[in-house]
Amino acid sequence: MAQPHTSFTHRTGVPSEAKERSVSELTQQLTEQTTRLAQKEIELAKAEMAVKGKRLGIGAGAFSAAGLIALLALGCLTAAAILGLATAIEGWLAALIVAVIDLMLAGVLALVGRSKVKAATPPIPEQTADSVKEDVQRTKQKVKEGRA
Repeated sequence: MAQPHTSFTHRTGVPSEAKERSVSELTQQLTEQTTRLAQKEIELAKAEMAVKGKRLGIGAGAFSAAGLIALLALGCLTAAAILGLATAIEGWLAALIVAVIDLMLAGVLALVGRSKVKAATPPIPEQTADSVKEDVQRTKQKVKEGRA
């Protein structure tokens, strides 16, 4: 049976060629891996911020739509509804009923907008922050294991 090229020491379980590398080579490798990891974390943060930005834009658009619809409703429908109701009840009461209905519609749209904005806040890349914390903990653990 053929022996594999990589031999392991019985005490540490580390491949023998890893033990033969110099500290400077290992440091260089660590630097390269750390740089790649940082670049990947930045890419993850950008992607996460893009999603949050999109949610924030949708929420702001819903707020804008709520304001526009409330203005249009108060301008167009108010007059028609008041005139229609004024034939059956007093004019002031007709105006009050129409105003309450318009404000309820605007309130519903404002709640939709608020929920979309809440979904996008806080505007920090939470997944990336958690991932970086995890990476730091793993690196600390590996350093401790290397010293032992």
